Amino acid sequence: MANLHNYMKVGIVHFMAYPETIAGDGPAVETIKKIVQDDFFSGIEITSINDPEARQEAIQVLQSGGMTVGFGAQPILLRNKGNLNSFDEAERRRAIDLVKGGIDQAYEVGASKLGFLSGAKPDEKEDYALQLLTDSIKELCEYAKSKGDLALSLETFDDITDKKCLIGSNALAVQVAKEVRTVDPTFGLMLDLSHLPMQREGSFEALTTARDYITHAHIGNCYIKDTSDPAYGDQHPRFGYPGSEIDTPELAEYLRALLEIGYIGEGNKNVVAFEVKPVGNESSDIIIAQSKRKLVDAWSLVHSQRRNRY
Repeated sequence: MANLHNYMKVGIVHFMAYPETIAGDGPAVETIKKIVQDDFFSGIEITSINDPEARQEAIQVLQSGGMTVGFGAQPILLRNKGNLNSFDEAERRRAIDLVKGGIDQAYEVGASKLGFLSGAKPDEKEDYALQLLTDSIKELCEYAKSKGDLALSLETFDDITDKKCLIGSNALAVQVAKEVRTVDPTFGLMLDLSHLPMQREGSFEALTTARDYITHAHIGNCYIKDTSDPAYGDQHPRFGYPGSEIDTPELAEYLRALLEIGYIGEGNKNVVAFEVKPVGNESSDIIIAQSKRKLVDAWSLVHSQRRNRY
């Protein structure tokens, strides 16, 4: 079987795997070291680290480990209720400033990409909201490029289940990306396997729609059957969580779709990053180990099916 690491860089969203760090506090350096020491991973996505000394230590760890670093501004926007498409201009400006702060820190930690999300889906005037979002992103891209070569990625989320974002539909995301690329050709979209069931889209449908604009990929799971379950919504439970949407076969289908559109392939080192989170008293380290096993199993399934086809 072909080595999956020859087809992609495997990454992980650090602040989701270790949710105690998502607000910028907690054992960020200690848990980043765990990931950097694991040679299964060559990519990591971090978010704000509030303590300047801890941030400098994390930077040294990431540099010495030779990691491809991404920065997640999603927690910054969500925690502060930032809305890049708000009809209230003051609120929209505040959201833009929040992401600009994330861009500053992304440069500080040596990140090559920064991810963010749209604001809430409005009850009316969706076209106006899309234009406001597009204007906000153009300004953010211009700000990022004024400081270096950081690339920005808009992550598509759910529009009716949990986050209820303006950009749920991947077709809608493509409309925005096409316009933003008139000012920044490096801008792209981030698609997350765990969001697709909430977006009511299959892997091949979503990835084919976004094939010319996808610049980052996440793999994870979601549970959407019972609102009383602690994993309900956009909580990224482990693969195969009871009653959930994504296990090995669905992960394999997503990988096949990534191969089909050319996002991954032999000699192609685009990042495919786990976004998984412990539920209840589950262990982060065990959830990470389980995710790695699931990816290996899914990759094996992809290649066995490819052999059978030919």
